[in-house]
Amino acid sequence: MKSPDKPAVKLVTGVLHPDSDWLDWTVKRLTPIWGPIETQSETCFFSHTDYYRDISPSLYRTFLSFRGLAFAGDLAGWKHVSCSIEEESGRGRRVNIDPGYIDGARLVLASTKDHAHRIYIKEGVFAEVTLRFRFGAWEPFDYTFPDFADGGYNDFLCTVRTQWLQDIRQMKEADILD
Repeated sequence: MKSPDKPAVKLVTGVLHPDSDWLDWTVKRLTPIWGPIETQSETCFFSHTDYYRDISPSLYRTFLSFRGLAFAGDLAGWKHVSCSIEEESGRGRRVNIDPGYIDGARLVLASTKDHAHRIYIKEGVFAEVTLRFRFGAWEPFDYTFPDFADGGYNDFLCTVRTQWLQDIRQMKEADILD
């Protein structure tokens, strides 16, 4: 990924899962497609909505980032992959996988659901800037999901943003040396 016309980002995903076995199952499905995990967040109890009760009455969220840089224009494809893996989990679904990306300025998440603050990108997928990085901190918007707005994920997001900065720096240095 060395093209200036293709925005280089860190692919991340949030995984809602009922237990560590389902998280492991999800990681085993994602890594052959998206590559090795670079960073995994702490797993935290998820109680911000009952929207996902079809998965399990008790849910946990874990975030994953993947090694290297990816192309932001692949966001719709990532969402389609995640939906396919969710279907694979059986019984409706046993996991929820929310792909997105981080760059120096924002966390963008993909969704198949339209809303006033989401932009249609292609193939039934919408993009949402969920958080922005401003004045050295992650800031929510009025529409940001409560679990993102409360700052509980900020340590993970900062770690991934720092990795993005390092990868971008290395990419620029390699371009200069070529």
